[in-house]
Amino acid sequence: MLPRTRFAVIALMGAGLFVGSAHAAGLSDSLKQGTPDLKSAGPLAFAPEGILLVGDPQGAAIFAIDTGDRTPAPAGPFKVPGIDEKVASLLGTDAKQILLNGLAVNPASGNAYLSVARGKGPNATPVLVRVERQGKIEELPLKDVKYAKASLPNAPAPGAKDQRKTPTRQYSITGLAYADGRVIIAGLSNEEFASKLRSIPFPFTEADKGTSVEIFHGAHGRFETQAPVRTLTTYDINGQTNVLAAYTCTPLVKFPISDLKPGKKVMGTTVAELGNGNQPLDMIIYQKDGKDYILIANSKRGVMKVTTENIDKIEGITKPVKKTAGLSYETIKDLQGVLHLAKLDKEQALLLVQANGSLNLESVALP
Repeated sequence: MLPRTRFAVIALMGAGLFVGSAHAAGLSDSLKQGTPDLKSAGPLAFAPEGILLVGDPQGAAIFAIDTGDRTPAPAGPFKVPGIDEKVASLLGTDAKQILLNGLAVNPASGNAYLSVARGKGPNATPVLVRVERQGKIEELPLKDVKYAKASLPNAPAPGAKDQRKTPTRQYSITGLAYADGRVIIAGLSNEEFASKLRSIPFPFTEADKGTSVEIFHGAHGRFETQAPVRTLTTYDINGQTNVLAAYTCTPLVKFPISDLKPGKKVMGTTVAELGNGNQPLDMIIYQKDGKDYILIANSKRGVMKVTTENIDKIEGITKPVKKTAGLSYETIKDLQGVLHLAKLDKEQALLLVQANGSLNLESVALP
């Protein structure tokens, strides 16, 4: 018997066969030829057929770019030491002058993609880089490519700041995912209930105003509507696709995608509090020994392996929490300095790791 909770990916694999045979041409045909006017390159995700989704926080827009990358790469480990130095050299600068903002693996090929800022601050030049398993690194051309763009209608204005004087435009897009023919976008808006989740159909031509999302933050002991989602993924719970969203300090919250309606306000279910004084950096879902787990990279609490057991039954955290509560987890001690992670295949994760003063891109067995 199949478990009651299971991968969203399992459902997508079956749907992907239909999409691949009947609608693959339609996805790329919906894209227009031209040059995307990216202002920045942040969160990344993949739609089917090697179509890369790019979050542009400074431009407050989502781009879908046809990479043309559909040939499966040879199997084997993925190891590129000093990836920051190699990317910087490719771009004609040094490692101190670039930032690696996002990581995604193309399921169609197994190649890795990085979103890069060349320079510092809001005026940095956005670059997309493809890294092959054999170590070849190249810039993804953005001139005369097939793409689509959806602008966010209610993003924070350029120059807007919160009460801590932090620029909020950079949080207009904080997370991306693709599930069931829809693109899920997390970020802040210019509205009073600032925290938003958007679920827009793909192919897209525009983005809606999004759903205002509220959570109970156990570590802070209060309801919050302005804290941005820091990273997210999707997960199938009893046949219903949910967004799993992680916030600073570190609540993990689920939202059924079916609840994400434009202009509505939705209360999420806080299924875990994973420790104060920490920022989640990246998150994936995977299966091991017949069970599903959430793997979360964090700024100060290492890499957590969180069980999904009883995620369908948990009522949610609604009272202050001093340490941790909800879904249980273990810290993977062997994984240190992980800044980004992505699922490489059923057995491996791809990590962007900080070690000995440089960044390495390497695959590891899923714990």
